[in-house]
Amino acid sequence: MSGKSRNFICFIAGASMLALMQGASAQDLEIGKGWTLMPESSSLNFQSVKNVTKVESSRFAKFSGGIDPAGAVSIRVLLDSVDTKVDLRNVRMRFLLFETFKFPEAVISATIDPSLVSDLPAVRRKTVPLTYSLDLHGVTKGYEAEVAVTMISDNVVSVASTTPIAVPVEDFALMDGVRKLEEAAKVTIIPHATISFDFVFTRNGASTVPVPATSEPPAKAATAALETQGDFGLEECNVRFDTLSQTGHIYFRAGSSRLDGESGPLLESLALIIQRCPGMTVEVSGHTDADGSDDANQRLSDARARAVAEYLTGNGINARRLMTVGHGETMPVVPNDSAENKARNRRIEFAVING
Repeated sequence: MSGKSRNFICFIAGASMLALMQGASAQDLEIGKGWTLMPESSSLNFQSVKNVTKVESSRFAKFSGGIDPAGAVSIRVLLDSVDTKVDLRNVRMRFLLFETFKFPEAVISATIDPSLVSDLPAVRRKTVPLTYSLDLHGVTKGYEAEVAVTMISDNVVSVASTTPIAVPVEDFALMDGVRKLEEAAKVTIIPHATISFDFVFTRNGASTVPVPATSEPPAKAATAALETQGDFGLEECNVRFDTLSQTGHIYFRAGSSRLDGESGPLLESLALIIQRCPGMTVEVSGHTDADGSDDANQRLSDARARAVAEYLTGNGINARRLMTVGHGETMPVVPNDSAENKARNRRIEFAVING
């Protein structure tokens, strides 16, 4: 399954768990002061399949949430915290699939139905249907799932998936991200994923089970990634510049070297990465499609590369650390035989040229 699908599933699972826990917490039909998710005791995992038969398991490391006194459930999953156990895969998932520079988190929402768990104090464990919504990649969808709610104690409840939950990538406009992952890793990805989860909640104000400090909303997305702290090494920098070159999220006005405002989120991420690659010179290269004359395309690619470099220097990058070059239409990544392919050939790429 695709990394995207996996992520979707993880979010869904998380949502189910949260909602169930809310119900479980209403053991006496009272939400009281609410319930808080305990991330250090919980898990949110997803499985994907590539090349038809290879199953990969990953997780999200940072999420938070709870149930408020009115019974509204909300869980935030920081997408930058995707953990595949491999730095290269994490970077590709973040920038190519989830596009975390634009969509840093997924939000799961639900409302408690106390009647579904009114007998939980007596039975201790039961399976419950859950309706919830998932906001991911700028799209909100409603889903239903079945979860197991378990009363661990009067003040602690677990909500877990009973079976893997599948969600299609197409639901969240992630198919283009899947394509980018496939091209970057040279694999075939099934555009569905499954998720499994086990969320643990504690009753707010309970004296026997204190709410841990980690139950507070997690760090901002910019600090959520599981990666080297401080400066990156050469290999880590190469991985990040190569991946950002494949995002396709640097935009210009038609036939112009004027940057579109939508380019800002990616370029800001790029500036942060360059700052963490000290002593390295970064080449910014411009490329065009084949429309127009060779000379015009050469000039345009030069000008666009310079425009990106100027943006970066305006965001704190020393100009001496940047070099620009234009390749015009000479290095297409796909044939210039369709509007979609031409758009892919109009691009900016980044590479370390010394270290």
